[in-house]
Amino acid sequence: MTARLLPGAPVAEAVLADVAERAAKVAATGRPPGLGTILVGDDSASAGYIRMKQEKAVALGMHSAHLHLPSDASQADLEAAITAWNADPAIDAMLVQHPTPPQIDFEAAIALIDPDKDVDGLHPLNMGRLATGTPGPVPCTPAGIEALLAFYEIPVSGQEVVVLGRGTTLGRPLALLLSQKRPTANAAVTVVHTGVPDWPRYTRRAAIVIAAAGVPGILQPDHVSPGTVVIGGGVRYEGRRLLPDVDESVAEVAGAITPRVGGVGPTTVAMLLRNAVEAAERRLAAGG
Repeated sequence: MTARLLPGAPVAEAVLADVAERAAKVAATGRPPGLGTILVGDDSASAGYIRMKQEKAVALGMHSAHLHLPSDASQADLEAAITAWNADPAIDAMLVQHPTPPQIDFEAAIALIDPDKDVDGLHPLNMGRLATGTPGPVPCTPAGIEALLAFYEIPVSGQEVVVLGRGTTLGRPLALLLSQKRPTANAAVTVVHTGVPDWPRYTRRAAIVIAAAGVPGILQPDHVSPGTVVIGGGVRYEGRRLLPDVDESVAEVAGAITPRVGGVGPTTVAMLLRNAVEAAERRLAAGG
């Protein structure tokens, strides 16, 4: 069998159409939603991601601000920039592009961002909000995966979902998100990782398998059952070459699968921009 493809672009287009409408309503109050991006160093792939986020933000009617710090910037330099944008009313949401140079403590930088301006949803307070079901910015890739499953009307509620990977940006928050009581979630979620002996015994029994390990080709055809829905969330880069967690041959077994390129990526960016407009809406609700 050949799996049904689940491209992310149509999902992203639907999300961004909603974001554009909401951004216009915010802008009509006198100040458009403001997204700030910070890049430390000269990684070309990171610079490309930043440009793409800026271009999409502007196309949606947002104010886009960018700060490029040199590769030898200190932790103090980065933290000064974050502190300034925390206090800047024109910036509703911000991010520090990862990866950062070795002298930068990325986690410490994220923890300094105002949680309500944390567009990536990675601040410790926002992770706590997610765990308790409290409204706040949700990590973008997990939110995009939930939106993708909902868009393609793939049943999640009551289903067994196995997440392969436990990272703080994808595996762990995704498990929290999909286990919440909501029509597009409410699943029985199991998290496994490479330290689990015979982890494929879990993925073979799942209705939905989400690869989030960041280990190229870790998910092979014999790791899933015929008809399983497979979402490729984890990737690693070798130079500019994208190496996904899901081997392409899995498509011969799966019932539905995200494509190697253009799967979760577009939905991640869409959710980042949704987080940005929601930050602006929170600012308005608070009287800002």
